[in-house]
Amino acid sequence: MASAVTALQRDVNPMWHGEDVTIADVLTALDDIRLKFARAEAGDDAEHLHPRSCVMTLIGIAPDDQQEKVASLATQAIGMEHPAQAIVLREEAPLAGGRLEAWITTDVRRPEVACAVQCELITLHVKGPAEEHLGPLLDPLLVSGVPTYLWWLGTPPFGRRELLDALRICDGLVVDSAEFEKPYQSFQQMSGMLKLVHHRLGLADLQWSRLRPWREMIAQFFSPVDRRPFLEGISEVGIDYSGEGRGNRIVASLLTGWMASALGWRLRRATAGTGGVVVAHYERGDRTVEVEFRSVPKDGLVAGELSSVRVAGVSRGTTFRLGVHHNPERARGRDIDFPERRGHDTARVLLTIIEIGDGEPLRHVQQLESEDEVTLLLDLLSTGTHDEVFNRSVAAAAALMQQF
Repeated sequence: MASAVTALQRDVNPMWHGEDVTIADVLTALDDIRLKFARAEAGDDAEHLHPRSCVMTLIGIAPDDQQEKVASLATQAIGMEHPAQAIVLREEAPLAGGRLEAWITTDVRRPEVACAVQCELITLHVKGPAEEHLGPLLDPLLVSGVPTYLWWLGTPPFGRRELLDALRICDGLVVDSAEFEKPYQSFQQMSGMLKLVHHRLGLADLQWSRLRPWREMIAQFFSPVDRRPFLEGISEVGIDYSGEGRGNRIVASLLTGWMASALGWRLRRATAGTGGVVVAHYERGDRTVEVEFRSVPKDGLVAGELSSVRVAGVSRGTTFRLGVHHNPERARGRDIDFPERRGHDTARVLLTIIEIGDGEPLRHVQQLESEDEVTLLLDLLSTGTHDEVFNRSVAAAAALMQQF
């Protein structure tokens, strides 16, 4: 998956740095930095300091140096566009002494039509697993009255009581199932959290945002009123993906779960064969829908990424077929208008082919947008992490994956 980070160096001159400190020391330093900024901005009117603006707290949990760089860049970028408090916690950090090392880095934004805003990045290095520190370390730092989102890079310790307790201070947990160390087991554990977390906590997966173009193209096919009956006539779905292991079928299962939960399909059985092939049968009323996964090698795609989705059926005597293809090969004997791009690279393109009855196939080419962490995070945070469509899709995907 695309990354927003190529290189990031820690600010050589942070506003504050402390070794072997306590969270109280960090709070004191933070209060001093905020007060100095407020007084400097107030100038001669120092008795009427401007209130600090903050719309949310975004916390990134990083398991290693590279992920810390990703979290730092993404939280800083979001914090500079939206007045937010950004905290990055590096777990299992190689500390020379003590249990906490901290940095506070700031950047001032001066909008044309508003007061200046000081963006803050608080970086904490701790010994041991992050879930053992979340509550005591983060709770004192949080801004009252604004939502708190916890972005866990890597694999969260799903099922651990310490994690569930720590999540009580959060409004949303954001993960990336593409980065899970044991994707099959971790996805099943994540789906189990839908029943365990408190009612305030939302759950979100960056994979869901990556699936947005696919979901939109499929939904748009059925949007015209005269095509709505096709929804009842779907008889087969085919999904091609990269990689053969069952952990690589998360995205395919999530897309299937989205369709099944939306259309009321009931899973009857599913079997996995050799070469990454999976066949599942769903029922709705007296109709049967067959879903087939295939592992298809494709240059430029990482394990688990989708390369093609096909939906077909018949309704009121009219056949229909929808195909959505990622990184399509150049047209065989047909002229397709690809957007201008360097080297005619199609890796960032979705080609949609629509066939209805005996009519001529319709083709549409869509240039995909960036999938860097900032874009994906903003997509999730802008719509909120309490997404019932996502929750239903995850539950249906987990039920399907249990059959493999």
